[in-house]
Amino acid sequence: MKVFQRYILKEHFFPFTLALIVLLFVLLTNFLLRAIDRFLGKGLGIGILMEYVALNLAWIVALAAPMAVLVATLMAFGRMAHDNEITAMRTSGISYATILQPALIFGTVICLMLILFNTQILPNANHRARLLSGDISRKRPDMAIEVGYFVDYLPSYGMIVRGREGTLFTDILIYSKDNRTSQMTIFADRGTMQAIDDAILLNLEDGEIHELGLPDFDSYRRLKFSRHRIVIPVDNLYLERRQSEQRGDREMDIPMMLGKIRNYEGKIATVKTRIANRISSQTPYALSMDTTRTAALAAVARWQQTIADSSELSRQDSIRLARRAKNLERGLVGDFNLLQSYMRGINRYLVEIHKKFAIPFACIVFILVGAPVGIMAQRGGFAVASSMSLGFFVIYWALLIAGEELADRGLLSPFLAMWAANILLAFVGVILIWRIQTENRSWRLDFLDIFRKKAPELDE
Repeated sequence: MKVFQRYILKEHFFPFTLALIVLLFVLLTNFLLRAIDRFLGKGLGIGILMEYVALNLAWIVALAAPMAVLVATLMAFGRMAHDNEITAMRTSGISYATILQPALIFGTVICLMLILFNTQILPNANHRARLLSGDISRKRPDMAIEVGYFVDYLPSYGMIVRGREGTLFTDILIYSKDNRTSQMTIFADRGTMQAIDDAILLNLEDGEIHELGLPDFDSYRRLKFSRHRIVIPVDNLYLERRQSEQRGDREMDIPMMLGKIRNYEGKIATVKTRIANRISSQTPYALSMDTTRTAALAAVARWQQTIADSSELSRQDSIRLARRAKNLERGLVGDFNLLQSYMRGINRYLVEIHKKFAIPFACIVFILVGAPVGIMAQRGGFAVASSMSLGFFVIYWALLIAGEELADRGLLSPFLAMWAANILLAFVGVILIWRIQTENRSWRLDFLDIFRKKAPELDE
């Protein structure tokens, strides 16, 4: 490797490390501020907190690394252009494409590392983070009461509250469950909740207790109270760790998702066969397994019209066949809706598979965009590089989110949905590199002069 190539690689390493640390700190702080209510008052040990942070740090790394590459590229090429090092290299006969090669090698290495990270480490980290988050939420269930939602995980009781004023709950409904001798329902105007050792104490005010005898409903009792206390033993006031094999799409590795896709494809083949058999057995028409919704419903409509226009059928037979045709139409609509649901499932997994490669590949795309923009800006400051990186990354992420939404709705192929942002920005980067190469000079972005610290003028 030539000296200037090692030099350019070195120029990328420190800004990348600095940018990655700063981005991890910012994103992790933002995440913890949003999740802090899950920890407060639950007496979690430092080990559990550190594990929770470490597991959620996985997806933050996957998000921050491409952006750090963009910041490093803007800073490196901006500083070299500002110090006329790019001009010196060009004067020595080195092309911009050659100057760009070490940066592309750097981006490719980060890309490959991220692909390995996203396919091997991230799914398991996401899975464990979800399980731990659920375990934390179930610890101290008195902290998890939400207004307007049924609380069904308390032993022997379920409840719902309609209002809340600080620690005071209002309009409370409590019902007993898993009791074979009586059914109890409690209404209270207001109440508070507190944890005591391994139980929850409900302090209720101004309410009624309705008790119905089971299983024969042979007795009924109604009691009014001004104050009433209920002690609910809760075993999971201490954190209990669960194990689960159920995973969402972001918690699966590629073989798992491919298995889900094959399963959906098998179900789709079964439904298509059923559609073709229904039409051929209940109408005089025969359609292929790949028939569309429009063609299938059109065949049923023709059959309904034939029944209505037939003079050879008795009224009773005509009514019977018309009813059968209507049931067939409803069944076909349900089958095609089922096919659409299966296709959405396939698209969801395909989107996730492409995402595991598309986001790491953004490291290379950001090199193509960041290098010419850094040369044009000719500023190596961290603030300018971070600001410009944020702009590019917001555009990239907006395109990625929009593509994922369109793919989930079946309006765009999963490949195009996940790779459109890379293709678009790579095209922009190639155009910028070509313009710089052919014009044989560095462009200046004059609006960035507001970031430059002006030198004091000397009095004559």
